[in-house]
Order: sequence, then structure tokens, then C-alpha cells
Amino acid sequence: MQVSQAMSEVVVTVGPRHTLADVARRMADGSVGAAVVLDPELPGAAIITERDISHSVAAGESPGEELVEDHMAARVVYADAQWSLEKAAETMVANGFRHLVVVEGSRTAGVISMRDIVRAWVSEGATCDLPVVAAQAG
Repeated sequence: MQVSQAMSEVVVTVGPRHTLADVARRMADGSVGAAVVLDPELPGAAIITERDISHSVAAGESPGEELVEDHMAARVVYADAQWSLEKAAETMVANGFRHLVVVEGSRTAGVISMRDIVRAWVSEGATCDLPVVAAQAG
């Protein structure tokens, strides 16, 4: 299965001057964990994730004052829409990401998350045998 078959084509987009509170609201409204950052000064789309926002909040910064441009991912790895899901998952694991911006040529086509990949694999019948862990008495 290819990335194009599992990715979300409807994405939340923000600009670099939006506040973290703005992007958090948009991500919550869209039930997504990442937003694509569109900045004409960048060569391509960037990304900001719930992890970026939580790091800022944990550092005591104000989400209503902090700007996306100061917290978006410094390094973006793009997934090609024709990649296999395995290649996308491998790339995420190797880089410590849970989301990738998906491109088709020079166009931003969507976002794929680890959840999208798992959902696609499960819908295709992928299973694994997991040991049953007995609940521990507390």
C-alpha cells in the first residue's frame, strides 16, 4: 500500500505568525496532531506538531504569545505520495517523527501520521500475536 492511499488529504494549515494557541485550537477542531505551516519565505511546507506545542508549554511559555515560527520543526522530511507505507514508517522511526508532510512533485499533497499507517495496515488485515498480560493487582 502506498502513502497516497493512507494519508490525510485534508490538513490544517497555519502561517508562521500564528500563535501556538491558534494552532492548538485548529488542530483540536480538526482532530489532528499536526498542522502544515505555509510560509512563502521557505522552500517548502513546514510542520508543527502537538509535541512542539507541549514542549513550549512545559517550558513555561505562553501559548497565546508564542509564535509558530519559533516552534515549528527545524528539519522537515517529506514523504513522496508513491512511497510504501513501510518506507514512511521506517523514515518516521529513524527520525523520531510521528508525522510526515506528503508531496507529489512540488505540491503538498497531505500529511501522513503513524496512526494513519497503523489504521491502513489493520484495515488490510495485518495482525500480530501479542502475549496476554495479566492485570496486576494494585
